[in-house]
Amino acid sequence: MSEMITSDRRMQELVQLAKTVAASKATVLIQGESGTGKELMASLVHNSSNRSGKPFVAINCAAIPENLLESELFGYERGAFTGAVSSKAGKFEFANGGTLLLDEVSEMDIRLQAKLLRVIQEGEVDRIGGRKPIPVDVRIIATTNRNLSDCVKDGTFREDLFYRLNVVNLNMPPLRERLGDVKLVAEHFMNSYAENNGKTLSGMTPEALQILEMHTWPGNIRELENVIERAIITAHDGLVCGKDIYIERRHSAKLGGAAASFDILAGDSAAKLDSTGWAPGNTLNDIEKSVILTALTYHSGNRTHTAKALGISIRTLRNKLADYRRDGINV
Repeated sequence: MSEMITSDRRMQELVQLAKTVAASKATVLIQGESGTGKELMASLVHNSSNRSGKPFVAINCAAIPENLLESELFGYERGAFTGAVSSKAGKFEFANGGTLLLDEVSEMDIRLQAKLLRVIQEGEVDRIGGRKPIPVDVRIIATTNRNLSDCVKDGTFREDLFYRLNVVNLNMPPLRERLGDVKLVAEHFMNSYAENNGKTLSGMTPEALQILEMHTWPGNIRELENVIERAIITAHDGLVCGKDIYIERRHSAKLGGAAASFDILAGDSAAKLDSTGWAPGNTLNDIEKSVILTALTYHSGNRTHTAKALGISIRTLRNKLADYRRDGINV
């Protein structure tokens, strides 16, 4: 996906803010759960700025080992260490004049954070083994799926660097908080993957859409994309149907010392209970209780979503939970 697709007012306001701050030189911190589109938002900031014709360079701070990240960011001179047979520019130099995206910046070692802070403050980079600093003009955008304020409190992230990065904060809402976008985003992916796979599709059935809108999407946009890609591969007769939507959920709940787990295969609209910890004496009511409590946990205590997922009314769910509370269960 190369653009922000949304009808959600909160997201529209966030996009507008991103476009507004793009004209400045301010650093931008984008926070949000994995799969919410943080890198896409970073691209939007770059493409909306006067740096759009210059390089947009991204580096994942969590994917590169600590001992290699420094050289990747700042570069090194020949002979700086064993194996450095020639000089190499770092990401800061490659991004000169443009934008550098520090993806998952919270995973950077705290000792390396000090060097990053100096580059931001001074506008120059020191290669490993270098004799003089190299001036760079780089706009910094950082992303994280963690709360950086909490990282500062627990001592894993420098407070001064946090303030340098957090000049403008863009907090990406999870997909479960903007379920109205599910249909729009799903249709976008459907059209894209249909074209890539040489298929002609006229849309999706109401059942398929209902399945998508009832899911809470813990994997956010990335999870939705994967579900739609698979659906396109299995779809027939020009339509994505309910049976093409495969969403597997596996959770477990404790009940009287026995563990009960279940899988929900949304495409078949069926729930299969695997009572791997079942013991003689567990009744049908016990199993029902386990499923309800597990679903409630899965939906983060949201009773409306839980009732929809279980196919029962909110009143029925409330009555069940009231019974469980009388049994001493804290729900």
